[in-house]
Amino acid sequence: MKHELTNAPVLILPDFELPLKLYIDAACRQGLVAALHQRQILDGEPREGVICYISRELKDSEGRYGATQTECLCLVWAPEKLNYYLEGEVFEV
Repeated sequence: MKHELTNAPVLILPDFELPLKLYIDAACRQGLVAALHQRQILDGEPREGVICYISRELKDSEGRYGATQTECLCLVWAPEKLNYYLEGEVFEV
């Protein structure tokens, strides 16, 4: 992990000709996390790279949600937060 984080490219620029992948995770009573990925040719070989990471803490009322409700919250929150990348684009969750 240390090797991966210290070598370029840690983040890549999006190519809007290619599909995007959105990975989401919600930890009950913790927070929401999402990462936007894309498969591109990096260093001469096809590889999935990270475009951006986002996260936030849960609000007090959201901390009482169950696991399913928290995942659904993340499913709504992440695309809204990343709308400048995802609007009008094909993406997979």
